[in-house]
Amino acid sequence: MDAIPILKLDDVLLVSIQVDLSDQTAMAMQDALADRITTTGARGVVIDISALEIVDSFIGRILATTASVSRMLDADTVVVGMRPAVAITLVELGLSLGEVRTALNLEKGLALLRQAKAIAADEQ
Repeated sequence: MDAIPILKLDDVLLVSIQVDLSDQTAMAMQDALADRITTTGARGVVIDISALEIVDSFIGRILATTASVSRMLDADTVVVGMRPAVAITLVELGLSLGEVRTALNLEKGLALLRQAKAIAADEQ
C-alpha cells in the first residue's frame, strides 16, 4: 500500500495524491488526515488530485467524507487539480462531492482557504 504524503504549510495540510487510489489506500489517507488535523490544529486542508486519472464512485465518496470529517474537526477542505475527465466521470456517476469546494490548482485552493479564514475572522 502506498502512503499518501500529508504536508503541513502554516495552518494548512496539503494532501498530494500521486498514485492511483485503491480503496484501502483511500481509507488509510482519510484516517491519517483526521489524525494530522487533530495533532497539528490545522484549519485548512487542500487535497491535490491532479495526478488521478480515474475516480470511481467509492473514491468520490471518500473525498466527500474526508471533507466532512475535516469540517467536523474545524478544518475547511478544498479539492484541487481535478482533471476534466474526472469531473465528467463524477457527474456521469451522479456523484456530488457535497459541500466540498474545488479549485483549478493549488494556488487558487489556498486563496479559497484564506478567503474563508478572513470571512470567519470578520464574523467573530
